[in-house]
Amino acid sequence: MSALLEIDGLSAALKAPPRAPLLRGVSLGVAPGEVHGLVGESGAGKSTIGKAILGILPQAIAVTGGAIRFDGQDLLTLPRARLDRLMGSEIALIPQDPMTALNPARRIGAQLTDGLRLRRGLRGGELRARAVLALEDVQIPDPEAVLRRYPHELSGGMRQRVLIAAAFAMGPRLIIADEPTTALDVTVQKEVLRLIRQMQRRHGTGVIFVTHDLGVVAQICDRMTVLYSGMVVEQGAAAEVLANPAHAYTRALLAASPRHDRPDAGLAPVPPEVIDALRAEVARFGAGRRTGDG
Repeated sequence: MSALLEIDGLSAALKAPPRAPLLRGVSLGVAPGEVHGLVGESGAGKSTIGKAILGILPQAIAVTGGAIRFDGQDLLTLPRARLDRLMGSEIALIPQDPMTALNPARRIGAQLTDGLRLRRGLRGGELRARAVLALEDVQIPDPEAVLRRYPHELSGGMRQRVLIAAAFAMGPRLIIADEPTTALDVTVQKEVLRLIRQMQRRHGTGVIFVTHDLGVVAQICDRMTVLYSGMVVEQGAAAEVLANPAHAYTRALLAASPRHDRPDAGLAPVPPEVIDALRAEVARFGAGRRTGDG
């Protein structure tokens, strides 16, 4: 099956001196209907990849190499107007924090219908009906009443369901889910993960799932990429990588993760020798790139 999204040698760096690299030749593919997990510690480059796909990198960051092909089109070379048309309609985002992602001064209905009005041209009763259907799809009870409420009148889990509804309502082919369960308690997190998986399968949507939680990867992802300092460390089918990790860093991350089946087991920090080896690998990568760039 051909890739819906193909990232090929993507590199990015801060614009200001010393122009520190943030992504180092990242390559990965996402097939239609696949959930691909991006895993790593804070600062590994997970969210930077998502923002590069969406075309919303901060002004301080520049893409320095590579390509991001969506359905064969390189997003990095598309005119801004064409890229803007793709965002929301073909590629959507489920953000991390529903309290900051939703405008506290606007009702849920107004925020949920913005994209449908702008991207799909819906108006009046048809627009309202689509908004109600979107909330029903994410199993929100009494959707008519919820459309009239403000974000602060909803629980954290309900707010996250609204954001999931907004993303899927547009009928995108690819969704970037940027740690969408981080702000939720464990019980609600499980419900939200199940909901995203159900919605993704129902609509056949490709998903890039950004997370630092290997337990989340085990629950929802088909494939996964492990990152360290903007560099791909390991990649493959999620079940295989988690069962038989090939890289010492992946094994260390698993050892540092809590296990529900072993609640009394201690957590082992990532060994210093593994970090030292990774830093040397990062340094060799940088030297190779400079040599190759001539």
